Amino acid sequence: MSLVLIVLLPFIGALFPALMIRAGRNACATTTFIASLLAFVLLLSHAPAVFRGEVVQAGWDWLPALGLNINFFLDGLGFFFAGLILGIGLLIIVYARFYLSKDDPMGSFYTYLLLFQGAMVGIVLSDNILLLLIFWELTSLSSFLLIGYWKHLPAGRQGARMALTVTGAGGLAMIAGMLILGEIVGSYDLSVILQNGELIQASPLYLPALVLILAGCFTKSAQFPFHFWLPHAMAAPTPVSAYLHSATMVKAGLFLMARMWPALAGTDAWFYIVATTGLITMLIGAFIALFKDDLKGLLAFSTVSHLGLVTMLLGLGTPMAATAAVFHILNHATFKAALFMNAGIVDHEAGTRDIKRLGGLLHLMPVTATLAMVAAASMAGFPPLNGFLSKEMMLHEVADTTWGGQGWLMGLLATIAACFSVAYSLRYIVHVFFGPQRTDYPHPPHDPPAGMWLPSALLVVLVVLIGLFPDTVAGPLVAVVARAVTGGEVLDYHLAMWHGFTPALGMSAIAVVVGALLLMRYRTVRAVWQAGPHPEAKAGFEAVIGGLVTTARELIHGMHNGSLQRYLGLMIAAMLALGVSAYFSSPSAPGSRELLPATPVAVAAWLLLVGACVSVVLQHHQRLQALLTVGVVGLMVSIGFVYLSAPDLALTQISVEVVTVILMLLALNFLPKHTPAEPGRGRHLRDGLLAVGAGLGVGAAAWAVLTRDAETLSGYYLEQSVPGGGGTNVVNVILVDFRGFDTFGEIVVLGVAALAIFALLDGALHGAAARRIAGWVPDQPRAADRHPMMLAVATRVMLPLALMVGFYIFLRGHNVPGGGFIAGLVVAIALIVQYMASGFGWAAQRMKLDYHGMIGWGVLIAAMTGLGAWVVGHPFLTSTMWHFELPLIGEIHVASAMFFDTGVFLVVVGATMLALANLSRLGRRAESLPVNAGPMDVDPSLDRTVEN
Repeated sequence: MSLVLIVLLPFIGALFPALMIRAGRNACATTTFIASLLAFVLLLSHAPAVFRGEVVQAGWDWLPALGLNINFFLDGLGFFFAGLILGIGLLIIVYARFYLSKDDPMGSFYTYLLLFQGAMVGIVLSDNILLLLIFWELTSLSSFLLIGYWKHLPAGRQGARMALTVTGAGGLAMIAGMLILGEIVGSYDLSVILQNGELIQASPLYLPALVLILAGCFTKSAQFPFHFWLPHAMAAPTPVSAYLHSATMVKAGLFLMARMWPALAGTDAWFYIVATTGLITMLIGAFIALFKDDLKGLLAFSTVSHLGLVTMLLGLGTPMAATAAVFHILNHATFKAALFMNAGIVDHEAGTRDIKRLGGLLHLMPVTATLAMVAAASMAGFPPLNGFLSKEMMLHEVADTTWGGQGWLMGLLATIAACFSVAYSLRYIVHVFFGPQRTDYPHPPHDPPAGMWLPSALLVVLVVLIGLFPDTVAGPLVAVVARAVTGGEVLDYHLAMWHGFTPALGMSAIAVVVGALLLMRYRTVRAVWQAGPHPEAKAGFEAVIGGLVTTARELIHGMHNGSLQRYLGLMIAAMLALGVSAYFSSPSAPGSRELLPATPVAVAAWLLLVGACVSVVLQHHQRLQALLTVGVVGLMVSIGFVYLSAPDLALTQISVEVVTVILMLLALNFLPKHTPAEPGRGRHLRDGLLAVGAGLGVGAAAWAVLTRDAETLSGYYLEQSVPGGGGTNVVNVILVDFRGFDTFGEIVVLGVAALAIFALLDGALHGAAARRIAGWVPDQPRAADRHPMMLAVATRVMLPLALMVGFYIFLRGHNVPGGGFIAGLVVAIALIVQYMASGFGWAAQRMKLDYHGMIGWGVLIAAMTGLGAWVVGHPFLTSTMWHFELPLIGEIHVASAMFFDTGVFLVVVGATMLALANLSRLGRRAESLPVNAGPMDVDPSLDRTVEN
């Protein structure tokens, strides 16, 4: 359970910063820090078990039929990444407290940060690939909010959009790959998938799954050719850059490649795709970083290069290369987070991060300069720092690797990349902190308060300690993580600064010398670079997005011209084409079931139904007659349900028909009463053929189903209605128990539709629409008595009777025809008639009901009923029954489904009355009529005399 809490704590913590900011910036930061600290402490409590090689597991079944279980597991790899995410996250929280200005909404920032942190922790601890995918997409969404935090800056909005587009597209590809992987293995649990590497690699679907999964990894970790989004994400505040590019978002792809290593690695496809992509990315990123003048831009491309380095090591497919990859992930997280924070300090205190406007900061910012030099030296791979150790391990592995039959190629290219790495690292040190002091700094530079440099200093201390004592400080952690990556297959190795004179040492020495020479001749090198072509990935991305948007707009405008008739025609034609294709693509035989005789009553009802349908077609220009005829069609359908012994459906149909006709008549008051004539007989013929074809097709499909024997769920429902649902009315039990989730979705849709009607009609009461309505003139004469006495009196008498009938139908619904939906419609009809009799304004003054609240409470009650079953360990909306005795009454039988039905009842009444209320508001505004003082136009209680 503690694993679940580790994942949930950041999400729970995200609720508080926006509230605590009211108490001050320190309170907001402290609350955020505590949430991350609690999760970090819980994680560390599992350290002894993890270092013993144990795997901690927790979770429960969620949707087992779909293979989606809330399962988490903690092994060495998950512990390592969760530690980086939470540990560096704590430092970033402190750093951000002092970095963000008073104008920045700190509460929103910390909320986004904790949401992102929770999603990342969810990724690294998930033991179900479907659950992992959910968290994966959450990182894309929350990183979008973080990168675009300064939404007033165009660069921030563009960077956020670019990151979301690229990583989101890769995530979609990865979803497909993961689903293929689950189908190969027969399970979506990672712990099962990782044990079936041979089965996966022997499958013909291995290569498609591999390519799709790697697409997600490469886009998330900014691998070539998807590397361009990461530098543009530098428009985010520096705390975001430090967090995303050192320990979290860009490491998600590396984590997944490491996690899937036992199942996917070891093949030629893995080697050539992963190792080659990583090598190219490492080389390109290092080369571009050398010529970036923006400090964060330089660090961003260096991050791209180092991510490529780790990807290449994982792609080599050997246990020792995987160990080196793990070690470099740790080292990169320490020195790169420190450097990003350092760049933010320079920008914050000097007013710029443009290298061409900096220099000479060593004496002005000595603490900042010292931290920067140590971290940058580690990034360059200088001894005795941790970056040197993992760089040496990388060079050793590539020196022994053959690519395409060439044993020297990877070693050469890796050395060239290392040369550029040394050069841009030295440039960060020399061009920023050395040289003469300037007089044109935007702000007078000075060291920041301790709150800004201490987080960076703690990481720099780790850089030094790991470099000096690697086997003591990092050795046990690297070993347990490497075993988790390789599935326990790790060679003997020793982390140390000196391993003698090796090829890797020689390659490293060459990189240092060449890198120093590149910096010494930087102007010449830069001039050569500037003389060449500079393809801009952002321009290409914008061109592609612009082309897609233009194409989509032209396609949409070509197909969606605002004609509902056209949409229906295209949809029906497509369905007809599919149906005809399916019919003729396989042989068919007539059904074997015996047909029932057609009784005179059935024939008469069928003729009336056909006549009503034909009448609708012929009278559709007269909207009032057409609407009433449609009501007749609904009535005939409800009679058909009665004839076929389906009283529940008949009650529902006739109730819906009455409510729908009344509301549509009220709406028709503001609409033209006649439909314009359609031009051309060809259009009539086309529409007629489509209608006849669709009708015959649906009829043929119904005939095919009804004349064939097939196994259905009806037998199960009939058998389990009483023991499983506690009711003898199987229709109601299906709605509130067996298929209760469907019903819950339907009432949510009904509530949303009612709110949409409210929003649309409310918008008509403001602005230009309101002015048009105010000038509306009725197109037909109005009756002299708006509120007839006979109707008002009759509704007064009927209201309590109708409410009692509704209550009775509600209570009986679980065992005989009825239920919350029908009862809600009956009560709604009673209220609608009451409002029609005396006017909505008069009636509303006496029945003060909040229909918005009624909808909300209905959905909430239905949801709480389902969650109640979930809390006690049963599936959502599982019913339970209670039996108890009452004096004089006897045994009472109550099912929990009654509470769900209560929610249905409230939503139906609330949605219906909300629509009526807004139509009434529209009518009162249009006709400018006052609210009547009495329930009817003529009050018979008054003494009136007639004067001659």
